[in-house]
Amino acid sequence: MEIEQINEDRKGYYKAVEDGKEAGRMTYTWAGDTKFIIDHTEVSPDFNGKGVGKKLVMAAVTYARENNLKIIPLCPFAKSVFDKTDDIKNVLFH
Repeated sequence: MEIEQINEDRKGYYKAVEDGKEAGRMTYTWAGDTKFIIDHTEVSPDFNGKGVGKKLVMAAVTYARENNLKIIPLCPFAKSVFDKTDDIKNVLFH
């Protein structure tokens, strides 16, 4: 599975693609220069139960770490991943 990031001026998204099909998408909005808000995560029904959503969140975590950014997970799914995964809480915006 390939995760692509499309980043624009004020917003962007991550897209999971497998065999040419979009498996899922997670959108975000920039909140200044040093943090972004994950606002929605959606997984195609064909890919339910395959960990697609978590892979999208983890791609955002990697991006945040590499660029010294913080994440605000307003999306309930993204928030649940942060709540359950202690070793990614260092990128949470407090």
